[in-house]
Amino acid sequence: MNKTDISHFIKSTATQLGFDFCGIAKAVPLNEDAKRLENWLNKNMHGSMSYMQNHFDLRIDPTKLVPGAKSVITVLQNYYTEDKQNENAPIISKYAFGEDYHHVIKEKLHHFLFIIKNQLGDVNGRGFVDSAPVLERTWAYKSGLGWIGKNGNLINKKQGSFFFIASLIIDVEMEYDDPIAKDYCGNCTKCIDQCPTEAILPDKVINGSKCISYFTIELKDALIPDNMKGKFENQFFGCDICQDVCPWNRFSKQTNESSFKPIDEILHFSRKDWEEITEEKFKIIFKDSPIKRAKYSGIKRNLHFINQTGND
Repeated sequence: MNKTDISHFIKSTATQLGFDFCGIAKAVPLNEDAKRLENWLNKNMHGSMSYMQNHFDLRIDPTKLVPGAKSVITVLQNYYTEDKQNENAPIISKYAFGEDYHHVIKEKLHHFLFIIKNQLGDVNGRGFVDSAPVLERTWAYKSGLGWIGKNGNLINKKQGSFFFIASLIIDVEMEYDDPIAKDYCGNCTKCIDQCPTEAILPDKVINGSKCISYFTIELKDALIPDNMKGKFENQFFGCDICQDVCPWNRFSKQTNESSFKPIDEILHFSRKDWEEITEEKFKIIFKDSPIKRAKYSGIKRNLHFINQTGND
């Protein structure tokens, strides 16, 4: 197959595997991103997420992750759901309603690579989904799947931003997609205006150390800082505020991925249920859920914090 045929084959396979969008970019060093990332780290906007400092050279050069890399295939997997939680329950980010996306998408990427090797022969490649030093949003942008919004999320013109982003880096040359030339956020600042902790800064810079998702998931301290009291707006695990207010998400569609179907307890638990859940029950119910990342102690800490700050 020539480069065009290979690209068509790749995108067709991605669709067959249930991915919503697929784009392909040339594997090159991300020099501009390297400068931005270094500046972001120097300003300590990563907070206690020390892993963000690790493997800097791998983050900016795909050929260091996959020797001889020629192409970065990026896929988007929609996780949006119209299902709602119990009205009085503490709020959980939509991405955590169902099964842990790392497992779901990683399995798909393995299958994707198997199909590619079966069709193209001796191909060297690796799949990545938010668990390795890959700048997925940049690759999604470079492959024409959307633009980077003011809230730092990739926004797709057809379906908004409720997507997981995954990458497949391989040593096969293909026909490459062009980035979207226009930033369709325009003068809209809803995400900036509505962020309760003022984590969204100008020029598409996100102060990760002020984000509600950081405090409720990444922060491992026993206590959440007092200066955040009253600012969480009942957000309990993660935060979707900047996405919920984004006008482009009026185009969001219900996910077709059965693994992301909401866990019954997430939809039906009341605040009292969360307050009374035991550690044993927590581990059973959420054993395959992203929520387990915060651990039982983190969930109890988050609940206590939003309860004591008048967000009940």
